[in-house]
Amino acid sequence: MIKRYDLVKNLWRFSMAAWLMLIACGVVGQVDHDSKAKTIRITTADKRLALHIDYESGGKVTDLLINNKNTLAQAGIFTALRTADAHWTSWGEDQQIKVSLMADQVTLQGITLGNITESWRFKLEENKVLWTISRTYPENLMVEDMAMPGWHFADLNTWKGGILDNGGMVWCKYLSSPNDTYGVHTGGVTFWNEDEEDGLRITTRAGNNQFVATKYSHHEQGIFACAHLVSEEELNQRFNLSRFVHQKADVFAPFEVKRGKIEVTYELGYINYLEAYDRGTLPGIDAAAVRELLNTTGRYGVVDNRIVGANGWITNWKCLHEPFFAQIGLALNDENYTDNLSATLDQERDLAMLDDGRVLSRWHDVPGDEIAGTYDAETGYYEAMWGYTVDSQTGYLINTAEQFQQTGDIAWLRSHKASCERALDWLIRRDTNGNGIFEMVNNNVGEQKASDWIDIVWASFENAFVNAQLYEALKQWVECEQVLGDPKKAAYYTAIANRLKVAFNKTVDDGGFWSPEKKQYVYWRDDDGTVRGDNLVTPVNFAAIAFGLCDDEQRIALVLENIEQRTRQENLFHWPLCFDSFKREEVHDNNWPFPRYENGDIFPTWGYLGIRSYVQYDKELALKYIRNILAQYRKDGLSSQRYSRVDQQGLGTDILAGIATTVTALYSDIYGIRPKWNRLGLEPNMVPALNGTQFAYTLRDTVYELSLHVNDYKVRTTEFSVQSNQAFGVGRMGTHVVYYPQNKETTRLVLHANRGDFTDLQVAQWEAGNYRWTVKGDQRKRLVIHGLTPGARYQVAINDQVQDRQVASDGSLMMNAGVAGPATFALRAL
Repeated sequence: MIKRYDLVKNLWRFSMAAWLMLIACGVVGQVDHDSKAKTIRITTADKRLALHIDYESGGKVTDLLINNKNTLAQAGIFTALRTADAHWTSWGEDQQIKVSLMADQVTLQGITLGNITESWRFKLEENKVLWTISRTYPENLMVEDMAMPGWHFADLNTWKGGILDNGGMVWCKYLSSPNDTYGVHTGGVTFWNEDEEDGLRITTRAGNNQFVATKYSHHEQGIFACAHLVSEEELNQRFNLSRFVHQKADVFAPFEVKRGKIEVTYELGYINYLEAYDRGTLPGIDAAAVRELLNTTGRYGVVDNRIVGANGWITNWKCLHEPFFAQIGLALNDENYTDNLSATLDQERDLAMLDDGRVLSRWHDVPGDEIAGTYDAETGYYEAMWGYTVDSQTGYLINTAEQFQQTGDIAWLRSHKASCERALDWLIRRDTNGNGIFEMVNNNVGEQKASDWIDIVWASFENAFVNAQLYEALKQWVECEQVLGDPKKAAYYTAIANRLKVAFNKTVDDGGFWSPEKKQYVYWRDDDGTVRGDNLVTPVNFAAIAFGLCDDEQRIALVLENIEQRTRQENLFHWPLCFDSFKREEVHDNNWPFPRYENGDIFPTWGYLGIRSYVQYDKELALKYIRNILAQYRKDGLSSQRYSRVDQQGLGTDILAGIATTVTALYSDIYGIRPKWNRLGLEPNMVPALNGTQFAYTLRDTVYELSLHVNDYKVRTTEFSVQSNQAFGVGRMGTHVVYYPQNKETTRLVLHANRGDFTDLQVAQWEAGNYRWTVKGDQRKRLVIHGLTPGARYQVAINDQVQDRQVASDGSLMMNAGVAGPATFALRAL
């Protein structure tokens, strides 16, 4: 009989021997303890990440090696806490540290910060190190600042920046002065450097009912530091609502910690940045510039949790009167950004919308930019001092509708139904003369007030730019009403959109916006009938074409040829806001003399409208401007508000994330990524130079591998693949694969596939009355086409076996292949 003690001892010896063998084979990492030197070295199995811990005088991580390169300054990583009267750190004084060592982990106990005690546990888990900090407070305490822990990297060049787990980013170069600090209410971050493989990912796991915040700072010694703060309530800002503070070390307000224990775990891991953020194979496109532009400028507009915008964290601003935040998310393809935008729209619904449906136009950290009496010091939302920018109504609608198409979250959409209808109806009520065009709050240039994003141009009364955005908002919201099962509302908004389109396209003499003389759409009309803004304002004309208001091929050609000719004459890399000058009385002093600021400078923010317009007319021209913006990124990082019309140099301290929209349009309008709530949509506009494009796109937890050529588009997942020479959508419903021709729901092909049977659909032709496709797979095929004319007769061929069939009364036609294996189908209307 073996004694229990001997059994346990033998098992322990066996497990240790097995563990040592695994170490020898490089399967697991190593924990090396030098008790004399009081140091510990932890190395992951892949040898990509290593920590050196020193506990001679407390506790400190002295080295954090990424691929054998130490990233830390001499200060290293340690914990700290500061009150109004005292400042304690985990390092610098003799402490009685007890070390407990196991094969895959080490624990340090007895670390003290005053009378606060901590234990640190480091555990190897595959190629990660899990660092758990447990802190015990002996009493309630009011805290001025905290580092749990504080990470001190060598300098501002150690990393280009950090991608945050709320979809945003910290851009190290903009912490330009000592003590510049950016604080956010999230803890996870991925640090990276452009064109380098080596990156560091820190994932945060807080205890129950704990909040983690992080501040990123430029220390006076040139160190780039970040500090995590853990609290029982979400932290407030120290200075107004500021997330970024200039030359101030503190960004969060003092807060209370409670007596007891709190715990937080940081998962540290090496990432190959170039692989993790790989954009795929993009022939004809600078894929690295796409990656970096989206990971910097595109993410920079995220100020914090629930504040996703485009102006960004340096200026602490968000304009609600911008309709492209969901589109940026489409291109980023980052669930963290997507989740944060949903939360942002929730907050704006709850805090930035008045009872009558008016959507306040801006968020800012401090007052001073508002119409008197409109700034809410608790929320930061207000009306802009330049005037009632009415496109905040349309911005909320368009972003909400496009966000829903990406998330497919019907419950979330339903929670916005009433608010979206209020926002729409607020604007729809603004048609006092009943001509189908909706009016602004300001009436004429004499009031010197703005009505849209171009906020120091005095566009008033009937504004073509806002009305074009309203048309787009109406179209998108109609789809949402249909999904929500409200056909009455859908019909109501459709009728309004149709009437607006007719009125919009009338000539200026007949009350519309088309100028036959200037061969362009004018910007606005004052309440006395004066037509203004016939100086070829690009976002106005692009919006008319891109949003489908203008579908007259002759007008499209006149506008786009003129814009291209004028752009080439001046050799501009991108389109200016307008080509000719506004009249003096139509603009603020800051816009004079021409070309200056919104009166003639280059604002790439509305680039996606230009790309969307040109793909309908000349795809090569659309591609040219995408390449131009990527080339400009290579020159200056695209971290400007605008560009001078004279020398094309970047201007303005207010960086605009909207500059990235020209590249987001690469995904939505060239590669044709058009998600719908129940499917991935693919509507490419490819040119030969882009043939062979391949990349992965994740939508609602499904990874789609895309392969694109001119008139040949393929999507593949682990369960099915679809190939077609036309635009299409594809979705999975249980065991069914559903094919949507042209990415519309008028007709659809449903393939019934058993689980485990990979479905390969190849559509050769899909035209009214004439359809051909092949399905490959091991099992029998059952298919149904929906959306055909009830009672219509078709000749159906299945593997060349022909028969006549009649469409059922619900518009469906069912087909079954009698044998397993590949099957070819053809339908021809009789």
